[in-house]
Amino acid sequence: MKTKDKKHIVVLGGGFAGVESVFRLRKLGHKVTLVSDRDYCFVYPISIWVPVRKIAFDDVKLPLADLQKVHKFDLIIDKVKSIVSKENKVILANQTIEYDYLIVAFGGSKLPHPGLEHTFSICGKPEQSLKIRDKFDELLKQGHGKIAVGFGGNPKSPTGVRGGPAFELLFNFISTLKQKKLYDKFEITFFAPMKEPGARMGGEGLKMLDKAYKRHEVNERIGIKIKRFEAGKVIFGDNSVLESDLIVFIPAGTGHPVLKNSDLPLSADGNVLVDGYCRVNGPQKNVFAAGDVTRLEGPDWIAKQGHIAEIMANYAVYNIHNQIIGNPKRKGYQNHLNIVCVMDTGDGAIFTSRKWNAEQILPLPIVGHWIKKAWGHYWKWSKLRKVPRFPGM
Repeated sequence: MKTKDKKHIVVLGGGFAGVESVFRLRKLGHKVTLVSDRDYCFVYPISIWVPVRKIAFDDVKLPLADLQKVHKFDLIIDKVKSIVSKENKVILANQTIEYDYLIVAFGGSKLPHPGLEHTFSICGKPEQSLKIRDKFDELLKQGHGKIAVGFGGNPKSPTGVRGGPAFELLFNFISTLKQKKLYDKFEITFFAPMKEPGARMGGEGLKMLDKAYKRHEVNERIGIKIKRFEAGKVIFGDNSVLESDLIVFIPAGTGHPVLKNSDLPLSADGNVLVDGYCRVNGPQKNVFAAGDVTRLEGPDWIAKQGHIAEIMANYAVYNIHNQIIGNPKRKGYQNHLNIVCVMDTGDGAIFTSRKWNAEQILPLPIVGHWIKKAWGHYWKWSKLRKVPRFPGM
């Protein structure tokens, strides 16, 4: 495209979908502004090692300024207050910006629970991983204690469940305690309100989890609604109580609060409604969305994951580009929905893959842990063009 023909594309959000959008847009030569309320992208899939000190907090961050130097986009660190799509405007805390095309990719929020302040989340604000680390350090120094790890559900937003990181952190706690010969001094409990937490992994995955719980003598409290949290306690719907020195809980996803102040069409769960091409439903044809901010449509086993956010961002960019140049070709994300997870266990991993007509699960003792660690380096380095990008990664 000639410079005079360039459209200004604004991307909201510096997470997986936002970073991928900028990467693709700049590769196509578009003028791009990235807006983020943090000056770094937090690589959540590898943050599960921060609490057990296998990785430093700073190593989980990818500074957006480093990306900016490589990809030459404009960067604004500011909070989004609202989106006025009918006027092609985004209102930020400190300024208002205009756009020709918009990609909304600032993720979702978490479903509130009474007493949530008495818990920690590995999928919440990045700093939460440090708080979990410090509390776990206290328990290690104490030499005994109780640890409870769980996640919640949202009937209005079934794709927003974040079970994988809970399983990973649970098994990393176990691995660390065993390495320090303290495991027999601790009581470990997994809890969740659904009857089959982890069902998205498929039948074989559930069997493998069950075997792991029995092998490590993990207590289970599943299938009972979570009523509230108190200091050192989980209160269930039947009024039973789970006491714990450390409670890690990942609430299910729900719509981002900024969307309530915007004029975008929303689903019942508060997420942005998009069509199969990631274009936001409604009269404006220049607004797209990708990742956790959207209402994800697909099979009942699908879950919001980082690579799904990247798939959606990829197709949003493809469709925006073709719309700008007048090419009628479009690509939809739904045929590419899948679950791919290397679930770290501290001393290995479990590889899970699920597609529309197939599922696969494969234990990866020892090597799986290092595969996931290598992926963490690859993800950051590939975004900075230090290593080549591989399709699907």
